[in-house]
Amino acid sequence: MITLRTARADDEPALATLDRRTWTTAVSPAPAPPPGTPFFDDGDDPEDFLVAEHDGVVAGYVRLAAGFPIAAHDHVRVIGGLAVDPDRRRLGIARRLVDAAVAEARQRGARKVTLRVLGHNTAARRVYESCGFVVEGVLRGEFRVDGADVDDVLMAVRLA
Repeated sequence: MITLRTARADDEPALATLDRRTWTTAVSPAPAPPPGTPFFDDGDDPEDFLVAEHDGVVAGYVRLAAGFPIAAHDHVRVIGGLAVDPDRRRLGIARRLVDAAVAEARQRGARKVTLRVLGHNTAARRVYESCGFVVEGVLRGEFRVDGADVDDVLMAVRLA
């Protein structure tokens, strides 16, 4: 059974482990988090995350945050991270997390949800598209990953 909930401070060890297990150059141009890196820090609080549990075990998360800290951007929320345990993929967890993040954004008064995804991460792009996200822009060759130029794809779904 899959359940969704807001993250709690005591989820930190499980979420940090999940982050390390899911990091690859397919999902992030940034270096892997070193062992011992805290999952929650000054910019990320538990209430910014929705957690999926599969049979009582943390199986995934999505981060939903405010965008630019200016009034003109208050209507936008940003998905700033999505991860699913590699052993629990193909159960619909990613889609449920994204749908829940969109619903939460709507509940918080957002009229738009945005995200960025690497161009070569076709699995994530398919999930986002299945949740109604469309490409709004592409920054060609924005990152150099594993010796290749990689696009930064900007996607969004309008809620209003």
